Amino acid sequence: MKFLVPYALLVIGVLALFLSAAYVKNFTYAIRSQTIQVTSPAQIVQINERYVRPFLYSHVAGLSTLPTREAKRTFISAVLPAVLIAKHEIEMQKIRLAKLREDPTWDHQDSVVFLDAMNKFNSKDLDDIMNRIGTLPTSIVLAQAALESGWGQSRLFLEGNNLFGIWSFNTNEPRIRAGSARGNKSIYLRAYDNMSGSILNYFEVLASSHAYASLRKARNITQDPFSLLPHLKNFSERRGVYTRQLKTVIDQNGLTAFDDYQIDPDYLFEMRYK
Repeated sequence: MKFLVPYALLVIGVLALFLSAAYVKNFTYAIRSQTIQVTSPAQIVQINERYVRPFLYSHVAGLSTLPTREAKRTFISAVLPAVLIAKHEIEMQKIRLAKLREDPTWDHQDSVVFLDAMNKFNSKDLDDIMNRIGTLPTSIVLAQAALESGWGQSRLFLEGNNLFGIWSFNTNEPRIRAGSARGNKSIYLRAYDNMSGSILNYFEVLASSHAYASLRKARNITQDPFSLLPHLKNFSERRGVYTRQLKTVIDQNGLTAFDDYQIDPDYLFEMRYK
């Protein structure tokens, strides 16, 4: 046991070196992930340590058959890898965009990356993109995913891997018709290939919408989940009641323990872009 702490520190140091190197070299790190179509909760690998293997679970079925405590633990084990994969992808986007800000000469691919980010984050320039793009503590993402999906038992989650109830206004994207309508107008919600796509879209909403301007400012100052929660009041019509419920979910399920979890570095590989 005495060798575990030094080894963990070494792994963290190596990963930090990789990420810092990406700011000055023309590469980022991608993840070797594995997609698993779930037909039984027994397929979900329980997470018991902070280095998480990047399994992407799709259409997670069977949680309703488990006792409550086991169902919650299994839901977290299914969602956590997707959260970490999405957060990693956002951080790699930030590295790529930071490199563009330092580089006076752009090629065609650089311009494509910039224009894609401009559209995705509803930005006016590169500095604005960098102020908008970002993530949240894992505990908050897990708590919102749990509440919005009914701990993985909502139809939208089961059929469309949609963790957050994000609506669809584009007829050309995969989507699911909601069970209810507003007046005479049907409501559609996004469908995703896996949960990581849903989480990436959730981060894009937080980055692009004016409703979360205060959240974006706050997360530049602190990563304390309980300080950030009040800035998510616009995510629900219940406002303060909703954010207090998120706090309860985090507290009662010990979700802050997952805030320092990360993808196992053995699953990272170098991706050059120039």
